[in-house]
Amino acid sequence: MRSTLGLYRPGSSPLHRLGAGPKLVALLVLGLASVLLQRSLVATLGSLAVVLVLYAVAGMDLRTTWQQVRPMAWLLLFTAAFHLWASGWRKALVYTAMIVVMVLAAALVTLTTRTTAMVDQVVRAAGPLRRLGVDPERVGLVLNLGIRCVPLVAAIAAEVREAQYARLGQFSLRSFAVPLVVRCLRDADALGEALAARGVDD
Repeated sequence: MRSTLGLYRPGSSPLHRLGAGPKLVALLVLGLASVLLQRSLVATLGSLAVVLVLYAVAGMDLRTTWQQVRPMAWLLLFTAAFHLWASGWRKALVYTAMIVVMVLAAALVTLTTRTTAMVDQVVRAAGPLRRLGVDPERVGLVLNLGIRCVPLVAAIAAEVREAQYARLGQFSLRSFAVPLVVRCLRDADALGEALAARGVDD
């Protein structure tokens, strides 16, 4: 199965035309502001509404929007259940909705921005840190690998889940987690070997 999580979708919307820098800065600001936003149910739900409107502005349909959240369904259910038990329905709704806001916002950036543009922007921003011993190109490589690994892990999780249902007909956490971890570690090892073969050290 090919994951559609966070993959760039070509388009001509205002968000597609906006540079990578402003979008990354906006995402950073949203992450910092989330601490304050989640203090209010209205502010949290308002943030979610704004993000959903931005998806519409970017020309993303409901299916694409849902695909960004679906891999985290179990985490969201666990978060909602825990806070419902520990803090009540308002906190459960606020914290769960804020996670959805951040996931959707981050996915929207990758859906409307080419990976190369984001990496180039981060490399340029990290340029002044070269005096402190930081390698901007390596920072860009790490970011690039991180972005590309998210849909890969999501695709692996979907394949493992489908295989599990085909064998057992039901969900089992151990039967899901163990193959997922093994496959992710195997792919990570193969990636490490490929990088080493191309001269990228530890």
